[in-house]
Amino acid sequence: MKYFSANQQWVLFAVAFFLIGTLAFKFYYHPSSTPFEKAVNEVVVEVLGEVRQPGVYLYRNPPQLKEAIERAGGFKETAQFDLGLSSMILETGTLLTVTREPSQPSPPLPSSKGEEKGVKQGEIKIRIGRMAANKLLVFFLPLDLNRVSVEDLCLIPGIGESLAQEMIAYRERRKGFRSVEEIKNVRGIGRKKYEILKEFFTVKS
Repeated sequence: MKYFSANQQWVLFAVAFFLIGTLAFKFYYHPSSTPFEKAVNEVVVEVLGEVRQPGVYLYRNPPQLKEAIERAGGFKETAQFDLGLSSMILETGTLLTVTREPSQPSPPLPSSKGEEKGVKQGEIKIRIGRMAANKLLVFFLPLDLNRVSVEDLCLIPGIGESLAQEMIAYRERRKGFRSVEEIKNVRGIGRKKYEILKEFFTVKS
């Protein structure tokens, strides 16, 4: 019968200890990271429509509406705009959609030759909404439970069409979600699944 020397026994012991430690780490260690651990720290705002450079823009701090429009190159054409909105502070995930209303003649003004002429001026309308769900998820921004559709929910890992429909049906029965934690009451979402999904959602007042 062959015996190992003391040095060989120590080597075998060290190898066995390393293998046991590796297996224990693999099967019992579960990092507490979430899908949004690498969330974008900047404020994300998208500007579409009648601007020179539509797109998604990042800011270090929440921008004013006027700043977001200027960052997108400004309006394509000179037009009237409600200046009272220009100082509005935008939150992350905001979508600005700029549209131009059909030109309307202003009250007629007398000309030098005694004729009357109407001065046509277009008017800019800015609709403030939320970015599309797929874009919000790209920037690790949560979706509003009271606004998402079945299609939006299906973009989230772990949510299929049947579960998405259950969530929408629950929302309709309850006249909206009051908190993210309420999704635990949806059939098909247990405590463990809730811990995974909760980072994907928010509830706007």
